[in-house]
Formats: sequence, C-alpha cells, structure tokens
Amino acid sequence: MLPAIFGCSGPELTPDERAFFRDADPAGYILFGRNCLDPEQLRRLTDELRDLHGRERLLISMDQEGGRVARMRPPHWSEYPAGQAFADLYQLAPASAIQAARLNAEAMALELSAMGITVTYHPSLDLRQEGAHDVIGDRALGTEPMQIAALGRAILDGLEAGGVCGCIKHMPGHGRTTVDTHKEMPTVHESAEELANDLAPFQKLSKARMGMTGHLLFPVWDGDNPATLSPVIVREIIREAIGFDGLLLTDDIDMEALNGSIPERARKAHAAGCDIVLNCWAKMDDMQGICDVLPAMSPETTARLDRALELTRIDDERSGERTELLAQRDALLALRKDAA
Repeated sequence: MLPAIFGCSGPELTPDERAFFRDADPAGYILFGRNCLDPEQLRRLTDELRDLHGRERLLISMDQEGGRVARMRPPHWSEYPAGQAFADLYQLAPASAIQAARLNAEAMALELSAMGITVTYHPSLDLRQEGAHDVIGDRALGTEPMQIAALGRAILDGLEAGGVCGCIKHMPGHGRTTVDTHKEMPTVHESAEELANDLAPFQKLSKARMGMTGHLLFPVWDGDNPATLSPVIVREIIREAIGFDGLLLTDDIDMEALNGSIPERARKAHAAGCDIVLNCWAKMDDMQGICDVLPAMSPETTARLDRALELTRIDDERSGERTELLAQRDALLALRKDAA
C-alpha cells in the first residue's frame, strides 16, 4: 500500500484513474465538491473505490466541518454550523455546548457514513487569535485551550458514534497565522513558552486516532522547515511534546505555502516522519510522481491506519435518527438567542 491519499477529478472515475488507483493502491482518497453531485452519484463513487481495492474499511475522506468548510452541501445534504456556534454557547452553558457539539458531530457522521465516507478532517483544535488571518477564524472552537479540548473531544466522540473517524488539526497549531497557507508560508515568531497554549488542546486529545500537520514555519523549533517537512517538529513536538501516536497526515501538499515539486514535497514530508501524504488535486502527473518517490507503507503506519479505521462503518440504517439529533442540537444552540 502507498502511504498517500489522492483526490479524484470528478463525479466518477475516469478509465485512467481506475487503472492508476488499482496499481498504485493508495491508503485512501479525499473528495471535494467536484465529486459530490447528489447522494446516489456519491455513493456509487465511494462504492466503486471500495470495490477497486476490496477493502470495506477504506479511508475515503473529506473536509466536512460545517460553516464555510463543507463539501456536501444543501439541497442534497444538511448544513452544519461552524465551530464558532459551539464556542459562543460554551461561554453561556459549557455542558450544553459540549452536548450540542457531540449531537451535531454524530448527525454529520451518519450523513457521511451513508455516503460511504469514513473520515472527516475535523475538528480543528487551533486557538483563535485576535488579529490573525481568518483562514481559521470562525472554524475555531474558541480562544481558550481547555474549552477547545472539551468541544474537540465531544466532536470526536460524536463522529465515532456515527461510524466516522475524526482528525485533529493542524498540529502544532495554526491559529497564529498571518497569511493563508493555501497561498503562502506563514512564520510564527512566538517563543516556546507562548506556544504552550497552542499545544495544549492537542496534548489533551493526543490519543486521537488521526491527526494532521500544518504548513507553518516555527523558527523557535526549526528555522528552515515548516512543520509538515520538519523532522524536528514531527519528532520532538508532535510525537513527543504533544504525545500524539496516531496516524499523522500532512495537510494538502499542493498548498502554495510549500516549495518544490509535488513529488519532492511528498518525499520530504514522509522523510520528516509524516505517515501519510495528502495530495488533493487529482493531477495524474503529480500522483504518478508521488508513487515514484514514496516507499511502500511501513508496518507501523499500517497499524496506525488500521486502528484509525477500526470503528468506521458504512451505515444506511441509522439515517432516520439524524432528524432527532439535529432537533436536540438546535434546542441547545437556541440558548444563545434566549440569553441575548
């Protein structure tokens, strides 16, 4: 198996993609809005991907957080609030916010599972920082580490209850960025003492089954390489200081924060200690280049991948429960208006 996750170009596999994916045998796939026309089409696509590899618990993923980060959208799928909704409620009623976040995540997971999706890149554990770029913004679960950890745990639990694996992101923290990493590389100048707050939510949820790096430069730890490409940050900060031993993915290596060819970025990220390289844009030359530079998946990474997926399931039977879960969530979120 190849330690990479690839994108698909459209709502169905092309003949070239089908042949390439069968031979390359990647760890999994990531889907975007371009892959999601309606429920029937999307389920056909995910069924074909599973059939292609003969793995029922195949990693088929998407960024489905809620708010502005959502690939499955109305009218065919539900709309979910951004993290800010739960952060606001937490200030009024912490227990209600935790329960609302869990209900929301379970409802989301049931919808994803029915579509054949086994992983969502959610929750973001990045601290919202005043004056930072809004690439995180209302996606954040708050500004205080323990609040973020409490809501993040509720989201992971809700996703797992619905048969989907969550993924904590973006280690070692993305909240201080002053630019959008999709476009350029941010440099975070704070000291190790100041960054302790950024690490804290990840430390509290270090037993999560899956996590993602961020493409940020932290000179206090490594002045030459962003976190995704830094052996020092992966080993000493993510694995040791945070204590994360789950499956570690890169953020999308197509993002312009990184330099060099896509295969070279993949090689460096894997050499730095990332388990899986995430490549989103379904460009055949880039995917083939990644195949040429990455080794086969190690036994350690295979074990982490198996653990991440062991509780996932494709489940059509519980879709009717979503209405009640969402009604309970909405009743709790309404407390914000009642208090206004």
